[in-house]
Amino acid sequence: MMSYYLKLAVRSLRRSPGITSLMVLAIALGIAVCVITLTVHHGMSSNPIWWKNDRLYAVTLDSWDPERPADEDHPELPPSELTWRDAEAVTRSDIPLRSVRMHKAGGVLSSGDSRVPARPERVIARMTTAGFFDMFDVPFRYGGGWKATADAGPEPVVVLSSKVNEQFFGGADSVGKTIRWDDREYRVVGVLAPWHPAPTFYDLNNGAFDDPEDIYVPIGWTEKLELPSGGNTNCWNAEDIQSFADFLNSGCVWIQVWVELPDAASKARMQAFLDNYVAGERRGGRFKRPNNNRLTNVDQWLVDNEVVGNDNRMLVALAFAFLSVCLINTVGLLLAKFLGHAAITGVRRALGASRRQVFLQHLTEAGLLAAVGAALGVVLAGAGLWALRIMYATPRDGFTGLMHVSSWSLMITVALAVCATLAAGLYPAWRVGRIAPAVYLKSQ
Repeated sequence: MMSYYLKLAVRSLRRSPGITSLMVLAIALGIAVCVITLTVHHGMSSNPIWWKNDRLYAVTLDSWDPERPADEDHPELPPSELTWRDAEAVTRSDIPLRSVRMHKAGGVLSSGDSRVPARPERVIARMTTAGFFDMFDVPFRYGGGWKATADAGPEPVVVLSSKVNEQFFGGADSVGKTIRWDDREYRVVGVLAPWHPAPTFYDLNNGAFDDPEDIYVPIGWTEKLELPSGGNTNCWNAEDIQSFADFLNSGCVWIQVWVELPDAASKARMQAFLDNYVAGERRGGRFKRPNNNRLTNVDQWLVDNEVVGNDNRMLVALAFAFLSVCLINTVGLLLAKFLGHAAITGVRRALGASRRQVFLQHLTEAGLLAAVGAALGVVLAGAGLWALRIMYATPRDGFTGLMHVSSWSLMITVALAVCATLAAGLYPAWRVGRIAPAVYLKSQ
């Protein structure tokens, strides 16, 4: 019976190609706009490491000015980063399965081999500890991360991103080879596979959709080389900082700290550890604000840092409003079309077709219309996302990586097509089936 309804639907749509084209285009445009906005919104707001959401926690302590909060817009939140001394103290705890302290830095990378033709390149480095790669499930193409002993040494080892390895070593296995960073030689111990978490949840201070760093270096080199932060550094009090050692002992916050806690018991123990640490520091004259020591999972971290703003949500609402207008117009056109062919429907009813059969026949036609519109909508959405990538592409902008038709986008398209079928087809199909056969036949 369904194949018969499909044949009737195709014949009906062919009888009025102009109206059919308008309805298909209306549905396609509405679905395309929704898919584009939902795809970008989903990529911006989704947790890129959702499978560890109940294990990974950002550590924050409120060591800020007792007279005012770190963020006037969100006075309830502590600073998003820690001081060097606090970060060291937190990561010395043996409660977490893993802990990481880190910051961003800059520098010039060049080949340690004169035979390599790559030119020196200014790169972004992540100074971090050995647990970074396992904690955040960073994929490797060659080799792996360094051992924990390399942090304290520090040892001259480095992990390269896939892009840098391609640039300096042609994508070959470079583990064991030498590369120079700021005129100091480092041994390559690992090369990452392409890795682009969006947003870069582990450090949201300088752009939630920036590309990950180019190289990864043991954080011990920060103190040894007196490396300044390449990210945010915020200080609230006037301190006499005469040396790098003074800076490390100051109240300036610039270090990101994450811990991996496998269960609720370890989280409770870690929270107690933080509270006890702050209580001890308070007795020494620090932490004069009320207790606000937090372990924040990734989902809440993205919310607290406003990765997705209200304007993005408004765009999603406007997209659905546009789809609603398109569907309302389609309902009107379908109703006019169905009633315009009332005589044919009357003959079917007179020959014994039930209201249910008439309803299913016309709903099938609406479904076919929505399916064609959805298919065209995917094409238009792909073209729109491609255009956005071209318009907003920059050398280090991970935002453009969100703009592609993914499996999630296709699922949304199917869902919208079903909704479009029901929204646009139910009333016209029901309405045309309610008129008595005698009224149809009188039109003959």
